[in-house]
Amino acid sequence: MQLSPTLTWLVDAASASPGADRFLAELGTRLIADGVPLAGGALTLAVPHPIIARRTWLWRAGNGEVIEAVGFAPAGFASAGHSSGDAGRSWLAGLAGGAVHEDSVGAGEGGPLLGWIGPRRFTEAEAGRLREAARFAAAPLATLSARATLSAALEAYLGRRSAARVLAGPLRREVGETIRAVLLYADLRSFTALSEAQPAAAVIEALGGWFDCIGGAVHAFGGEVLKFIGDGVLAIFPVGEKPRDACDAAVRAVASAKAGMAHLDVERRGQGLPSLSFGVALHLGEILWGNVGAADRLDFTAIGPAVNLVSRLEGLCRPLGRTVLISAAVAAETTATLVPMGTHALRGIEAPCVVYTVPDN
Repeated sequence: MQLSPTLTWLVDAASASPGADRFLAELGTRLIADGVPLAGGALTLAVPHPIIARRTWLWRAGNGEVIEAVGFAPAGFASAGHSSGDAGRSWLAGLAGGAVHEDSVGAGEGGPLLGWIGPRRFTEAEAGRLREAARFAAAPLATLSARATLSAALEAYLGRRSAARVLAGPLRREVGETIRAVLLYADLRSFTALSEAQPAAAVIEALGGWFDCIGGAVHAFGGEVLKFIGDGVLAIFPVGEKPRDACDAAVRAVASAKAGMAHLDVERRGQGLPSLSFGVALHLGEILWGNVGAADRLDFTAIGPAVNLVSRLEGLCRPLGRTVLISAAVAAETTATLVPMGTHALRGIEAPCVVYTVPDN
């Protein structure tokens, strides 16, 4: 069987593409070399993600550029069937004068969708080549989809940085990597009483609102949630070239979380529900970041004295009557205005800790 260079590539090498973006660009370039006139292409994949229903990559033949459009899942989203190619179709239609040609790749609803447009309408022979390419693309796209599914699932449960480390590293207990980071530890107040007084569904809703505020603020300012621990949250802001950048980002994330919780409490009081009080602490230090656990059941986490200190520091929030407490290590780096709260002994920490807070609004 004599295959065109494009089909030969799809059979022999396309599965090794580093990502959907490069797959689309390479496929489009090869189709042009095989004589199919293309102005652009689109590839849509369904994504098993809490809030993203589909990802669409858009390729422009003129400059080889690939951009991405994300389709968000509607409320109650539960099916991979929400993989419509509307974003790709609309973009292609505005790119050139031809008609959009689309092919569903593989069997079943919600599978990959390939779309193309040319400077003019495709002839029947050209459309046939595109359909043939879509059939041969089923196997490599299945590989790419499986890879993307694994990555999305790990990111949803572990966070983007930790997921990348898990995918790149061995699945066994290891020494891990020592990194410097600003650690954020936050905890709801009186959660036990809340969980005993409210129905389970109401408790889960309260937790969801709390985690949205604190987790959303962390991610908005470049941090990453490492753990949800009951009603607590452990997050990191890895230090890059300048510790000040990570410290400032963490302080801003705390301010954003406070504003979000204030808005949430207004909504809860309007529904006759109690307010949610919380404490949050920040500390800058070194952590060991890697796999821990049993031989056959692993967890990816951060450990070290800095983790112990930030959790103990958060426990001081209630006795001091403050929502936010910040260690001297963060205070020495951040440009934010802070208020000193004296020196305090922390349980399990040898040296007394100099503590700061943020000014009252």
